[in-house]
Amino acid sequence: MLHQMRAEYGSGGPSAGVKTWHMVRAGEQTAMCGREIDPGAAAKEPTDWGSTAELCCHTCGAVFLREAPYLPAEHE
Repeated sequence: MLHQMRAEYGSGGPSAGVKTWHMVRAGEQTAMCGREIDPGAAAKEPTDWGSTAELCCHTCGAVFLREAPYLPAEHE
């Protein structure tokens, strides 16, 4: 996997739920927007981008789209 979605939590921490989803390159802890992500934060597959109830980081999404190939089979 080249990318992974990672959770950012609000002031209440993980028990308060996910505030925003960010995109992180494999093996890194810094989101593509520059925000540091907690190493223990929840993770999702990159194909879940845009389909969560919580917000997805606009900046991460823009950078991710420039790096990720379009694979039609993932969008059926």
